[in-house]
This record gives sequence, structure tokens and C-alpha cells, in this order.
Amino acid sequence: WSALKSQDLNSPYLNGCLMPRCLFRCTPQRVKSAALHLFPVASWLPAYQIKNWLLSDIVSGISTGLVAILQGLAFALLANVPPSYGLYAAFFPVVVYFFFGTSRHISVGPFPILSLMVGGAVISMVPNEPGNTEEAMNNSSLNQERVMVAVSVTVLAGIFQLILGVLRIGFIVIYLSQPLISGFTTAAAIHVFVSQLKFIFQLPVEPFNKPLGLIWVSQITNANIADLVTALIILVVVSVVKELNDRYKAKLPVPIPIEVIVTVIAAGLSYGFNFKEIFGVDTVGTLDIGFQAPVAPDLKYFERCVGDSISIAIVGFAVAFSVAKVYSIKHDYPIDANQELIAFGISNIFGGVFKGFAASTSLSRSGVQESTGGKTQVAGLLSAIIVMIAILAIGYLLEPLTTCILRYSNLPRVSLYVLYYGFLSLNVYIILSSTVSPCSFGPWQFEGDVDAVQRDWSFVEKRQV
Repeated sequence: WSALKSQDLNSPYLNGCLMPRCLFRCTPQRVKSAALHLFPVASWLPAYQIKNWLLSDIVSGISTGLVAILQGLAFALLANVPPSYGLYAAFFPVVVYFFFGTSRHISVGPFPILSLMVGGAVISMVPNEPGNTEEAMNNSSLNQERVMVAVSVTVLAGIFQLILGVLRIGFIVIYLSQPLISGFTTAAAIHVFVSQLKFIFQLPVEPFNKPLGLIWVSQITNANIADLVTALIILVVVSVVKELNDRYKAKLPVPIPIEVIVTVIAAGLSYGFNFKEIFGVDTVGTLDIGFQAPVAPDLKYFERCVGDSISIAIVGFAVAFSVAKVYSIKHDYPIDANQELIAFGISNIFGGVFKGFAASTSLSRSGVQESTGGKTQVAGLLSAIIVMIAILAIGYLLEPLTTCILRYSNLPRVSLYVLYYGFLSLNVYIILSSTVSPCSFGPWQFEGDVDAVQRDWSFVEKRQV
């Protein structure tokens, strides 16, 4: 290398027979380094501190797994596939990321924005026919076709991520500016929230291919009062308890798992009082027991979903890497953007083949995993085991659960938080861009006057409160 830098043509290392051996020689050390780089788990798992970390990871894994079950079922509804397929999306990517990922704290699995993007691709390729009844919309042939679209979109997005990782294009994240990410997540939050209005009123809204067709609601007087009242109660209860968790997080040993509590109570009440028959509410219905055989993606959908897959690949990676970067800075360990691309690419390919849909990281699940004491991805693996138990054994207990519980114990809170922090981030960006010079402010790094940044951030927080 020194000879190459100094351009010493007389050096023996530049000899025609020695140069290839010098630069491309395969040694045990290089093989070990390449293996450790491709499988980061091999570098930290042997040094795992069982006495100090195992109990914390067990508690964190159980807590995160319970939340992952509920969010998997809920986000499957956003993706326009049956709820049981959300459990597959909450299991397979987590297992794959355990071996290939570099972050120790993020919780991999379904993410509402990605689920909504997958659902958009699904509904555009397999739309509802006007005049469809609920029974027609729930027929197995239509569901299977939609699952195949979700599989194809997910696998193609994973292929794009894997290619970007192999080509070492992880640096692309520095070109995704804060206004771009904030604007996208804020708009997606509004889209998620508004798209659920028809489920609050339990109305069979037909698709409208026109501007503002998302919020075109007819027959408002035919709303299901039971679903409407339930949704409003869930909104109030979950919001209040979440605020209490935020306000007293220093005094609480673990956050109150309000989603789990609400789900258990609601499932018991729905089963005991037969809500589906008496009030005509929509329930989760039959959940498939066990795993399904892997399937190959349908190539006929690849050409039509290239644009959606590229968007899903980039957005999913950008969100996951930004969250991973936050925790890596907080806990002082490195992460590799290119390896994260490879990890999520393989996770999405593997998860898609087993009939899951696109995975990234969930902000709320990652917060639960970290705040409950999770130290490594052992907590993530344990959360996957909890999801596997639900898939193999206890999924039937969630069958009488009304779908509005799933939607409004997880989705509105996520939407409002993303909406709030989206506007907050825009305000911070405006202040930083006017007070810090030079400023290269993005979602993950910037250079400038740190004191001014901290002062302005404190000012924005106080003003928003």
C-alpha cells in the first residue's frame, strides 16, 4: 500500500506476480474479519454478560413480545392482509436481524408507515370491487391474492436493500434531510389516522379514485354505534395512560402496558358477551395456527411494484437507521449503515418468503425494549419467541377481539406522536438553520455550535409544552 501511494514502480510489491498476492491474498485473519463483519452476533454474543444482562433481556423480551403481537395484528390491517400474517412479519425479521444486525436496542418488525405503503400497493393491484359486501371482501381467494402482492412487494424491497448494502451505498442516508423525513412522516401520520375513520364508524366505504377520496365517507348515519363508542373509549384510556407513563417514567419501574391490559379485557368481554352477534362488530376472526409453507414471490407483480418497493426499501432503512443511531449514541457503541442495509434486506426477503410483509423498526416497540432494560438483541430474540408461542398455541384467544381495539390501542397514538414530533422537528430545523453556522443538519448528524443547538432545543421544548 505504501508503494502504491508513493508510486514506487521498483517496489517488489508492484511486481506483476506479487501484487495480486499482496492485495488479494486470503488469510485466516481476513476470513475471520469478514465473518465477524457479516455476522455481528459473533462479535458480541461470546462476550455476553449472563449475570448482568440476562434478567433484563428476559423482562424486556417478554414486554416487547406482547406489544409485538398486538402491533403485528393491527398493522396487518393497514397492509390490507388478514391479521394472522402480521404475526409472521413480527417473527421472521426479528430472528434474521439477530444474526445480521448491528444495533442492540431496536425492535425489528412491522412499522405503520411501511404497512400503509404495502397496503397502498396491495389495494392498487387487487382493488375492492364497487358494491362488495363484507363477506365478499373477506373471501379466501381475494385474501390470498393480496398476500401474494404483499409478499412480492416485500421481497423486492428486500432485494433492493441487499443490493444497496452489498454495493456499500449506506452513505445515502446523509442526503435525506430532516425536512424531507419530517414532512414524509407527518403526512403519513395524517394518512394513517384518516384512513382509520371508516373503521371508527364501521362503514363499508367504497374506493374513490378522486382527490380527497381517502376521506370521502358516505352513509354516516349507518355507523355502528358499538364500534364508535369502543373506539372513543380506547382513544381516551390509552392516551391518558400513555401521558401518565411519560410524566412519571422516572418513578415507574416499567411503563404501564396499557395496550396489553386493554386487549386482554376487551377480548374477555367480547367473548363473554358475544359482541359479534349482538352488536354486529367486526372481530379478528380465525387465526391460522402454525407457520405456513414458504412461497416464491409472483413475478407478474414485480414490474408493477418496482416504484413501491424502492420507496419502501429507502424509507424503511432511513427510519430504522435513524432510531438505531439514536440508541447507539446513547449507549456508546458503533453501528454500520451498510451492514444494516444487508440485515434488513435479508430480513425482508426471508420474511416475505414466509408470507410476512415489509419490516423496519417500530418507535414504540424499540422504546419498550430499551426502557424495560434490554441490553442486546437477545431481548429481540426472546420477543420473537413470545410471538411464536402466539402463532403456535394461544392465537385462538385473540379471535373474539374486535378489530377496533387493535386499531385504536396502537394506531392513533402512533399517528399523533409522529405528527407531533414531525412538526417539532420542523420547528427545530428552522431555528437551527437560522442560528447555527455552518450547519449540516440531518436526521442523524450535524456540525455547528452545540451550545446554541442545546439552547434552542430547550426553547422549542418549553414553547411546545
